[in-house]
Amino acid sequence: MPNPARETTFLPLTVAAARTAVAAAGTGPAACDARTVALRAEEADAAATECWLALLAGCATAGRRTLPSRLRALTEAATVYAGGRCMVRRVAEAEVRINDAVRDGDGAEFAEAFVGYDQAVATAVVSVQGRLGSATA
Repeated sequence: MPNPARETTFLPLTVAAARTAVAAAGTGPAACDARTVALRAEEADAAATECWLALLAGCATAGRRTLPSRLRALTEAATVYAGGRCMVRRVAEAEVRINDAVRDGDGAEFAEAFVGYDQAVATAVVSVQGRLGSATA
């Protein structure tokens, strides 16, 4: 059986924040948007893992070509969920860094850029929880 603590993940904060958002959202449009963010986060994380393996092996696999579209889909979903707030610039900069690292085959830059991307998207998702919590309090 796989051990989740040993599985490769590039978006641990975002995946965790999205799962928490789904659990807290209940029903309605916010719940649908939260589920979309969670799905896109898991897809992007899987694409990142596949891309990482391709980078390590020095291969030009489909995983390297798929990652940019998965990241854009996650960014778009998180932007809709967060209401387009301040995350756009930080996320866009991190996406550019990730895409440059993939193109250059730079694994260290790839991993470092994902840290910034993960933090930016997770922060946006968590900020919605803060607003929703204060609106119901």
